[in-house]
Amino acid sequence: MKFLRNFLNKIKPSFQEGGKLQAFRSVFDGFETFMFVPNETAKARGAHIHDAIDSKRIMSFVVIALMPAMLFGMYNVGYQHYLLAEHVEAPEFWASFLYGLAVVLPKIVVSYVVGLGIEFTVAQWKGEEIHEGFLVSGILIPLIVPVNCPLWMIAVATAFAVIFAKEVFGGTGMNVFNVALVTRAFLFFSYPSTMSGDTVWVNGKYMDSITGVAGTATDAVTAATPLGQLAAGDPVTTSFCDTVTGLMPGSIGETSVIAIALGAVILLWSGVASWKTMLSVFIGGAVMALAFSSKLPGDFQWYEHLTVGGFCFGAVFMATDPVTSARTECGKWIYGFLIGVMAIIIRMLNPGYPEGMMLAILLMNVFAPLIDYCVVQSNINKRAKRAAIK
Repeated sequence: MKFLRNFLNKIKPSFQEGGKLQAFRSVFDGFETFMFVPNETAKARGAHIHDAIDSKRIMSFVVIALMPAMLFGMYNVGYQHYLLAEHVEAPEFWASFLYGLAVVLPKIVVSYVVGLGIEFTVAQWKGEEIHEGFLVSGILIPLIVPVNCPLWMIAVATAFAVIFAKEVFGGTGMNVFNVALVTRAFLFFSYPSTMSGDTVWVNGKYMDSITGVAGTATDAVTAATPLGQLAAGDPVTTSFCDTVTGLMPGSIGETSVIAIALGAVILLWSGVASWKTMLSVFIGGAVMALAFSSKLPGDFQWYEHLTVGGFCFGAVFMATDPVTSARTECGKWIYGFLIGVMAIIIRMLNPGYPEGMMLAILLMNVFAPLIDYCVVQSNINKRAKRAAIK
């Protein structure tokens, strides 16, 4: 690392004002601050809290926390392919993982290239530092879409979300809505047949050059998700054990509760995510699922609502977004609880949209500032009353 530090110090003058490469100053600054913690301090007067961890390091913790869900998602993509498309009773681990890697990796690359490309361009145009928020959004986007979502759709949706849900608000830290969820919402409402149904969850394309396994799979494979069956009023055939392990059709990174739980442990251990928001989402979801338990078909239990679809993934990685969620301590409880409640209400009362987590979080993104305002105002009123009594 010392060699890299010396190399960056050597070429840095070329990227500063007056240098030959000053037009790419934002790009150099983004790379340098990603590799090394900046040693600059604020020059303006005012109160500042100094910490060894900056926003890039925080984003890096979130990316690390997403690794278990991403890696398992790659394996599950291949597993579902061989199980349902190739009719292999016991898919091999490495064959499944390599297949999933070949399918998922291009989606991650497209997400980062488009999103970071726009952020780099905006930073150069404004003459500002590159915002680091897309380090997380870039990996979230591929994990919350079906495996058969075309690359060009991901590119268009990512560009829309970065521009209209982030940059127009001023960039990282100023956006009202979660960028990854806006991407998914754009895809859902613009291309509904690609985001829902029974033919979007299992990839049927054959990749002999990668796995070496013979087969004649087709592009479209029918595989209903538990929420799809629930919305149709059919018996849910997926077992509770499968919903926990994640060996079932679904969005790439949202199926495994175990993998998501590992990410939650990392986020809570590092202090990046709020356990109050995370826990209150599950409490709200459990309360509302229990209230609707009499309307559940077959052997589907109320607590299974918390393990299917994107509920766990949304509670851990989306609801806890520090930019778009409530920031007051009491507000975090209210914000998370209402997300859980709204997610189950949407699932149960809107059969045309069986997955309610996305809309629930986006809706509460709108009300998060109001929740914080009410909490703060309530505290002010209580203190004013105590002061009047004295």
